[in-house]
Amino acid sequence: MKPLGPIAYIVKARVTLLRDIGAAMSPFNAFMFIQGLETLPLRMRIHCENATRVAEWLSRHPKVERVIHPSLQTGELRRRADQHLRGGYGALVGMELKGGREAGRRFIDALQMFYHVANIGDVRSLAIHPATTTHSQLGPEEQLATGVSEGYVRLSIGIEHIDDILADLDQALAAA
Repeated sequence: MKPLGPIAYIVKARVTLLRDIGAAMSPFNAFMFIQGLETLPLRMRIHCENATRVAEWLSRHPKVERVIHPSLQTGELRRRADQHLRGGYGALVGMELKGGREAGRRFIDALQMFYHVANIGDVRSLAIHPATTTHSQLGPEEQLATGVSEGYVRLSIGIEHIDDILADLDQALAAA
């Protein structure tokens, strides 16, 4: 077999590279990616501020048994959060509803603004009840071993106005 010339070798190497790591991004996709990246610090600040406000609000709600968010941690957990999460505590908020599985299901069904998906990190607020969705194939003991109780709901807080977020949570909790 005849050895490859320099151009043919580069083309073959590039084709192999694309095969191994995926296709190159289109110019428009690259533009959109850069646009999103440029506003990331602004969006993250709002995500973190909103999530902290939601966590504080939920911690005072009578239908919520427990709230999981770094802003509410104490002791060693809070020290680690302060050390490693210097730009904010993130957008994820976990909560344990009084009333278990049925309360979680009713809460999710009553949400109007929050999207019911398993994703996290969207600009829109998202919610999921793992016991009846992502972890539903597990038995009760297995769910608890993974940290999922029957009343646990995970929220990914978006960048909507905080009053709208709290209003939707409030009406959904009333239904739970």
